[in-house]
Amino acid sequence: MHCKPSYAKLVAIVFAILIFCPQLHSQTKKLKRPKSRVGISSVDTFVGESFDLYDKVYKYDGYAQAGTPLDDDDIDVLEEALVEMTALSESAPEIISDLDGVGVLKQGKATLQINKAKKALKYSIKTAKELLLGERERKDNDDNESESSTTKDESSEDENDSTTDDSDDNQQPEDSKNISDDLEILSKYDFVPGDELIFFDDFSQDFIGDFPSKWNTNGSGETVKIKNENWLELKSGYGIFFIPDVNQLPEDYTIEFDILTSGISQQTSSTARLHIYLSDNLKFNAGSEHHVMTSLPFGQYSAFAIKNMNFFNRGGGDINSSIEADIRDEVLNQPHIAISVTKKRYRLWVNEVKYVDIPRFIEVPNVLNHIKFHINNFKDGKERIFIKNLKIAKGGVDLRRKLLAEGKISTNGILFNSGSATIQSQSYGIIRQISQVLQQDNTIKLKIVGHTDADGGDDTNMKLSKSRAEAVKQALITVYKIDASRLISEGKGESEPVADNTSEEGKAQNRRVEFIKQ
Repeated sequence: MHCKPSYAKLVAIVFAILIFCPQLHSQTKKLKRPKSRVGISSVDTFVGESFDLYDKVYKYDGYAQAGTPLDDDDIDVLEEALVEMTALSESAPEIISDLDGVGVLKQGKATLQINKAKKALKYSIKTAKELLLGERERKDNDDNESESSTTKDESSEDENDSTTDDSDDNQQPEDSKNISDDLEILSKYDFVPGDELIFFDDFSQDFIGDFPSKWNTNGSGETVKIKNENWLELKSGYGIFFIPDVNQLPEDYTIEFDILTSGISQQTSSTARLHIYLSDNLKFNAGSEHHVMTSLPFGQYSAFAIKNMNFFNRGGGDINSSIEADIRDEVLNQPHIAISVTKKRYRLWVNEVKYVDIPRFIEVPNVLNHIKFHINNFKDGKERIFIKNLKIAKGGVDLRRKLLAEGKISTNGILFNSGSATIQSQSYGIIRQISQVLQQDNTIKLKIVGHTDADGGDDTNMKLSKSRAEAVKQALITVYKIDASRLISEGKGESEPVADNTSEEGKAQNRRVEFIKQ
């Protein structure tokens, strides 16, 4: 939807007048987004989307307070946001009904977050309308009421978001059952990424709006920025492929990437799927003589299968299967996809759950050298799919045996959230292997050493590397019950690089964790 130029000029004139209006006050204190998830998909989606829209409107409100007029593009964004916010607000009663049957503590936290999201939506809808009409003024009592209620809600939310640590043994988690379940899942997660990086792309070196420089396609796609991160948006279409510049895959390797979705709903087609191909060529087709394919479903109105198919020697293959899998919640919440190929064996995980494990999926070894992506049956402009952090690494080294034989291993497969020491859940396969070594021989003690790339200051990187090493140590203690006396942690910052810090691949190799027998 686009605004007529005359309307935009009128809005600009009104804002110019408002700059000198004595009744205009400083911007309302910003509501804080909840720090943790509830664990109920509909609630987490509602809260996340509400605050995404709230952040957008709050930004434009800040422009108005600073006396900066909105241009046509800004007005278009606000108009679209207003439609989304109204629909989201109307869905709140359905979200509340999803709380039936859940535990009391989880229900309490969910209710708190829903109410906070509704408050954010109420502010956003009112403010967006006022901004579009050029009537954005604020009264002292509105500000005070907002700040007072915000303080109360944020205080309660901060209490709920608190987590236990060594200094507060008496503090109880909200829902110990959920926490235990999470630890149990992580402790069993057995994906281990390859140890030698072949390809990595987070699209940070690509210009927004351009197709990534290390990829090829016969259709369309572009680099977009979402929450200060670059993602590749894939475009749906028949016979459209997206191919990273990977020219020779080894016999054993792993593939990892993240997915982000927008606009997926109950109306999304049952045939809306992401297809991942391993192929024998770089052409825009499945393959000439050999290929395998896994297809992930995105439809929401029912649980749809993960499909697997192989094709070799132009004569078809033995595998054409549909595996029952309900991944509806996962595809809405930025899932991490991990694939392991070990000679003929093919395995696939969505987050920490292994859904595919086919021993002889790769019927002919050493012929599938390329990776391709394809999506189809998504509504153009409404249902959007993005991927990020494509990492392909050569595998084949058993970290447990190497640690026992050589007394030292280094891995860049333990990943952390950007700029923090929060371990990403897909990293627990490696930590699990380390724990198995310690459990096998209780005389072994380990030093855990963290390393960073060269982005940021020396002091910051040193502190970050120490925190990350300590986080791995705590994971071994908490998840795998290793005695703390057997572990020490240390950080080296950016001081000992193993690759060039000027490339993304080099930086990825420098971000690593070492384990050294003592």
